[in-house]
Amino acid sequence: MNNKTEMGSSTSGNCSSVSTTGLANSGSESDLRQRDLIDERKRKRKQSNRESARRSRMRKQKHLDDLTAQVTHLRKENAQIVAGIAVTTQHYVTIETENEILRAQVLELNHRLQSLNEIVDFVESSSSGFGMETGQGMIDGGFYDGVMNPMNLGFYNQPIMASASTAGDVFNC
Repeated sequence: MNNKTEMGSSTSGNCSSVSTTGLANSGSESDLRQRDLIDERKRKRKQSNRESARRSRMRKQKHLDDLTAQVTHLRKENAQIVAGIAVTTQHYVTIETENEILRAQVLELNHRLQSLNEIVDFVESSSSGFGMETGQGMIDGGFYDGVMNPMNLGFYNQPIMASASTAGDVFNC
């Protein structure tokens, strides 16, 4: 800007032009100050925007880090839950297998009980014809000798056998 003023003053040769140049010079200085102020404001605004952008990036990075940590935590928690479900499922299968064995044993015991009750009913209904009132049923060599002989009841003392394969068929749908 000073170059323009100097050029203007060098072209004009009289005093009045010098005083005009002085006024123009002070106008230029005020323009210069305004431009400097505007430039300073722009520079400050740019700096402020840079700082704001930096803070925004930092917030975004912190948020991303927090989300990453949360994902890691949730994955770990999910793995623990899946492991717990696996253990619980295994316990369930084991207990269900045991229950199936017990159900098979109950059926077998009910069948044996029904058979024994039928034998007892038959013996009680037949006892009047074989001298039970007189206490001679075992001596006669009649029904009691064949059925009630402890040697013939050995098959009733067999253990109850229910295999896990019977219970396992329930799970093989």
